Amino acid sequence: MSVNRSFEALVAEGAAVPTEGWDFSWFEGRASEERPSWGYAVSAGERLAGAEAVLDIQTGGGEVFDFALATAAPARPLLAAATEGWPPNAARATALLRPRGVVVVVAADDAPLPFADETFDLVLSRHPVRPYWEEIARVLRPGGTYFAQHVGPASVFELVEYFLGPLPQEVRSGRDPERERADAEAAGLEVAGLRAARLRMEFHDIAAVVHFLRKVVWMVPGFTVEAYEPRLRALHERIETEGPFVAHSTRHLFEVCKPG
Repeated sequence: MSVNRSFEALVAEGAAVPTEGWDFSWFEGRASEERPSWGYAVSAGERLAGAEAVLDIQTGGGEVFDFALATAAPARPLLAAATEGWPPNAARATALLRPRGVVVVVAADDAPLPFADETFDLVLSRHPVRPYWEEIARVLRPGGTYFAQHVGPASVFELVEYFLGPLPQEVRSGRDPERERADAEAAGLEVAGLRAARLRMEFHDIAAVVHFLRKVVWMVPGFTVEAYEPRLRALHERIETEGPFVAHSTRHLFEVCKPG
């Protein structure tokens, strides 16, 4: 907690926390995010229980995929693979997922998937940089499913625009779920389900803000404590005076099928 702790001490703490993987347990007690009602990881685990071959795209540190596999056990897929583009995360995912029999492949987020056509009957992804629909369609078997939670438009933009100022509408409207639906259909896929949610976030101290922006690097590109020290100090004083900084994340859940 930040009670009676200086700006300098909190910033130093937020700047020192390792950023690998997608384990957000460090934020407990100092930042919070409302979760979507659909429970992505549990729902993914339920689908894993009936799958023969599964791929998790952009797995991060593998934490969410690991949880879903644990939920599915003992009815695991015969083949399980994951991709990750950032080598430190790929190494972390390999260490976590290898004991479950998962092959982790380093593959750039915007590169073709390194798998043969029609390999998987289930493809998963949580928060991909962008869905590569043509490749998803290619590696899915006929009748297969893509089940994923995507980041939505203008997610956490209260915080982003605090640092960057107002952004143009074309940036704010990126990751639009209806546009993604159209792109999926253009790739020959059928959207069986699409749900969206806007979720409250709270940052209780400036250490949480610093760590979040270091971890989720695309929020404020090029973020460093030194470059944004005046804005960070002003935000620290605001939180100390007014309470948590409130933002809102946006998420949408896709269930997409490849015609069989």
